[in-house]
Amino acid sequence: MLQYILAGLALGSIYAIASAALVVTYVSAGVFNFAFGSMAYVVARFYYWLNSEHGMSTVSAGLLAILVLAPLLGVVLYGVLFRFIRNSSMLVKIVATIGLSVALPAISDLIFGNQAITSAPGLAALNDKPFHVLGTVVTTDQVITYGFLVFVVVAGTAVLRLTDVGLKVRAMVDSEAMSSLSGTHPGRVSLGVWAVSSTLAGLAGVLVAPTNGLSPIGMTALMSAAIAAVVAARLRSLPGAVAAALAMGVITDVIQKYLPTNSSLTAAIVPSVPFAFMVVFLIFYIVRSGSVDEHAGAGGPLDQAIRPAAADSAVTPAATYTAPWERWVGLVPLVVVAFVPLIFKGSPYWLGLTALGLCYGITYLTFTVATGEGGMLWLSQIVFAGAGAIGAAQFATNAHLPVLLAIVVAGLVAAVAGAVLGLLTIRLGDLYVGLATLTFGLLVETLVFTRDRFLQGGLGVIIERPGWAVDDLKFAYLALAVFVVLAALTLNLRRSTSGLALRGVRDSAPAARTLGLSVVQVKVIVGALAAFVAAVGGAFVAMYQMTAQPTSWATYAGLVWLAVVVTLGVRSISAALLAGLSFTLLQGVLQTYAPARLTSLLPILFGLGAIGVARNPEGAVPQAGRQLRRLLTRALARTARPAPPARTALAGMDAGAGTPPLATAEASVAHVGGPVREAAAATTKAEP
Repeated sequence: MLQYILAGLALGSIYAIASAALVVTYVSAGVFNFAFGSMAYVVARFYYWLNSEHGMSTVSAGLLAILVLAPLLGVVLYGVLFRFIRNSSMLVKIVATIGLSVALPAISDLIFGNQAITSAPGLAALNDKPFHVLGTVVTTDQVITYGFLVFVVVAGTAVLRLTDVGLKVRAMVDSEAMSSLSGTHPGRVSLGVWAVSSTLAGLAGVLVAPTNGLSPIGMTALMSAAIAAVVAARLRSLPGAVAAALAMGVITDVIQKYLPTNSSLTAAIVPSVPFAFMVVFLIFYIVRSGSVDEHAGAGGPLDQAIRPAAADSAVTPAATYTAPWERWVGLVPLVVVAFVPLIFKGSPYWLGLTALGLCYGITYLTFTVATGEGGMLWLSQIVFAGAGAIGAAQFATNAHLPVLLAIVVAGLVAAVAGAVLGLLTIRLGDLYVGLATLTFGLLVETLVFTRDRFLQGGLGVIIERPGWAVDDLKFAYLALAVFVVLAALTLNLRRSTSGLALRGVRDSAPAARTLGLSVVQVKVIVGALAAFVAAVGGAFVAMYQMTAQPTSWATYAGLVWLAVVVTLGVRSISAALLAGLSFTLLQGVLQTYAPARLTSLLPILFGLGAIGVARNPEGAVPQAGRQLRRLLTRALARTARPAPPARTALAGMDAGAGTPPLATAEASVAHVGGPVREAAAATTKAEP
């Protein structure tokens, strides 16, 4: 038993170092760093490059990686990203750091190579002999891990409590505004915090690589465990995060003593321990206080008073008025895409990529519904897509339903799950919603997608196309038709009374409750529709591949999907379609024409595009559409005949020149109030 406890303490110590870094950056800089695992991977990969590939000693490689590259990485990322998103909305912060998490591993692989690394060295020398404590073997790596945790806790406490630097950091945590008034430079303090946090990320990455493996997947496991400890500490308690991380590590190792070895049950339960921690603590906090909000207790009264009004807005700005002819501009991408399958008709390879891209376009529409329309950052949409693929295959194979009917049934089942998830997360703030849905996705991936009934020995379950759409050309137009139907459903939701209520809730949930709008109803509707769309899209992707393979729906791969959609425009329906085509066609271009080393260029581009949401929340497609409308407006203005100037308001009225000034003023005032007022007025008008 002691051996399991000591091993668990070593693992928990690594989790504790990572969770401490996340807590410090969140409470002092206001950003929850979803790219922490990717930063750890970059530093650990650099350490491996120095130590294993170039023969540098452990000490020298460790010093260069942890004390030089890691803080430098934090400084650079602060300069190019983190300092710009501190006062942004929580959705922008999460999306930007997710984009960074997608781009960093690809950049690292581009620099150091993308070969698989099965065994990574730690900080201990290979010839070090293990220690014996009460008859139990303790490795040098474990001793080093214990020592680093003690150093981080003791040194961190001493700096925060006994030095001027620590006083400034604590002042920033309490109130950035008051710190600025007292002469403290918030930017310099934040820069130092990010340098220290990046150093801790690099340390955790190097320490965990021998256990979890030197790969992005292994670092995401570190990130997941750290997230669970931070949630247990309610994002703000550093001692609570360390204690929860240690307990998590011990439980993870101790339960393996009582579980059967080489069992699928053990393989499912052990990785689920951090997620169980998170769920238990979330339920506890909700039962105790009724809700969990990341803004609770953040900053002082002055910070709340001077906080920008747009800080709570969604990822994209609210929709503005457009002329009737301008709305047809949005159909241009759809018309262009309709000709793409015909263009590639003579090339089976590119036609197949086009058909697959249209299937992904259906799936990506789920982000338009959930995040673009609902303002909810759900990170589990790929799991709903996988559930739709697996469910449709099961209904078609075992229940012998027609494949399209099986897809609809699987979508309805996913819609019920989405409605329940929306109901369960209604009391959570935006950050907790992202963390909770990420946890939900990882749990489903670990506990459900690993079942032998779905894996079928790694082959998956066969799902065939309809008999009249076997070839790729017909299947591509079938996917396009389904996208059009779902897009029309999304557009109808946007323009309906429920859509106005949705805009009102997204604009300000407290104000929406004050005006009588049902936040619960809106969230449930959006969650159900988003899950249904994701399931249908996932089933079409599986139907194109003719097999539903559970391993294809990894939760963290869904973050790449989100980066793709956000790059082009998360609130644009056309952007979802173009994102699907871009995801497959650009990948085909790189695989066909680019060197093998540049295959990781696509995640870099989309990751950097998601980072760009901090400066351009609309995305590339809406921005291009706005410029196209501007050009058309100028062209129409040049061809239009100028109207004669009105001499007086009365003369203009007598001549029938237009609306009197008073009516114009009244019409302008009628539009004041934003989406909340519009939603309330529409709801009142709809009532009998």
